[in-house]
Amino acid sequence: MTPLGQKDLVGIVLTPIEVVSDTLERKLGLFSVVIISLSAMIGSGLFVLPSLAYAEVGGGAWLAYVLAALVVIPGALSKSELASAMPTSGGSYVFLERIFGPLVGSMTGVALWASFLLKAAFALIGFSAYLAVVQAEFGTEYTDIATALGMLVIISIVNILGIKKVKVVQTPIVAISVLMLLVLTVWSIVSGEADFSRATPTLDTQDDWMAMGETAALVLVSYAGVTKVAAIGGEIKDPGKNLPEGIMTSLVIGVVLYAVIVATMIAVIPEEGFVDASGHPIEDPVRAFAQEIAGNDAALLASIVAILTMTSMSLAGILAASRYLFAMARDGLLPESLEDVHGRFETPHLAIILTAIMMAVALVTIDVHAVAEYASGFQIMAYVMMCLSVLVIRKAMPSHAWYQPEYDAPLRPFTQFFGIVSGISLLWLMGTEAGIGAVTAAIVGFAIFQSYGRKHHNIEITPWETFRIMFTNPDAAEHRRRLAAFHAADLESTNHLNLREFIGAMRALGYDKQDFSKRSRPLRDYFHAADDDGDGIIDIDEFLSKAQEINTGD
Repeated sequence: MTPLGQKDLVGIVLTPIEVVSDTLERKLGLFSVVIISLSAMIGSGLFVLPSLAYAEVGGGAWLAYVLAALVVIPGALSKSELASAMPTSGGSYVFLERIFGPLVGSMTGVALWASFLLKAAFALIGFSAYLAVVQAEFGTEYTDIATALGMLVIISIVNILGIKKVKVVQTPIVAISVLMLLVLTVWSIVSGEADFSRATPTLDTQDDWMAMGETAALVLVSYAGVTKVAAIGGEIKDPGKNLPEGIMTSLVIGVVLYAVIVATMIAVIPEEGFVDASGHPIEDPVRAFAQEIAGNDAALLASIVAILTMTSMSLAGILAASRYLFAMARDGLLPESLEDVHGRFETPHLAIILTAIMMAVALVTIDVHAVAEYASGFQIMAYVMMCLSVLVIRKAMPSHAWYQPEYDAPLRPFTQFFGIVSGISLLWLMGTEAGIGAVTAAIVGFAIFQSYGRKHHNIEITPWETFRIMFTNPDAAEHRRRLAAFHAADLESTNHLNLREFIGAMRALGYDKQDFSKRSRPLRDYFHAADDDGDGIIDIDEFLSKAQEINTGD
């Protein structure tokens, strides 16, 4: 039997899971991928988290960012491979739902939705902290929660009205933020203000290492946006090359920025400067950084830039989170109303409203540290699942020939094993919060599937089912391989095949011993033999039940 997945079958049977329009213009090059990825990554990881990380491990907080990046790399590489095979909007949820099926899709969809809405909520916490600095300057005062909720209402309305230009605005804002932080960093070094002896990690005992691992898990949310660009894989030129290279380049740039800037913050801000009057970690470390270097005016300017950055991040965050609800509704896992697009503004307004409501609940009921931990925990789970997805689909590829990635994650399966083990280790170090988050997402997702999705989703043969059956019942796996090929050829989803579709399915299964372009007669004979009533189509189920009676040339 010839190998499956031959390039000449792509146009017939190897249709991608999400059909990408021929008119979709691939215009984003490597530089654009890097910029988009960096824009989605830089934010609360520099403007809020450094003080929380400092409270955990002191001067070694910068090292936690480096360790977190090492855990992100396997997930990023795995997601790059998946995205190069399925260049479609929807990102991680789409990959997981297609590979593991609707039940796991429901659970992970809820987890990913929660991760992005919590990250957006975390950005609003930072927004309110920096706004308090500006309010003090101008003599106005509102509570942190009031300002955060007020901004949540505004960004929700903006999302509903449509923000087609948000990326155009977000990129320069992030560029200004990074430039400001780099200027402060260089200024502090040149002026001699930075004492890097303060930024020395303490790793003398097992408890020190455990604390460092827990902090790495905490700050991992800083890299949540690095693979977000995979969701627009259909717009990237040469995605098999530019997508993984862009993601890895932005990740390297990001980790260097995080490590250098956070280390410099620690070298400049005195120990007591990282806590407020109540002894809690401050939520505006960039303000403290600027104030130590250049005084109150610089602190005010830094706070204004931070407000713009946090607003931009929360604006994009609620947009991204709502799209998970939209995608799940599109797949029949949530009510159709969440897929409804506003007639005038062309946005999924109900999905946005529900996301905003849950963000408000998180802001009112969860403290800042827990918000960061929950967001990071869900993100770690997503990276672990990306690694597991590659292992599963690669094993099941003979039965799912649509999987034709333009990029192969390097050092497979060792890269994926490392990502799974390191991710699970960080989740264990996070302790109770991660467990609560995982169990809650699983329960909610399971309940949604049992109560709604089970009755409305489209039944498909998933790579995970094939993977499982290959080990428990090889004969059944072969039947599923054939079934998958025939249903992939059934482009109209009628459970019938015409001659051309039948030949495509048979070729994908490897039943063409001769050069098809020159000798197609044998497969035509098999088709006509199966077409009992001579109407030019065959029923898939009936044909497969007779498969053993047909001489396929094996």
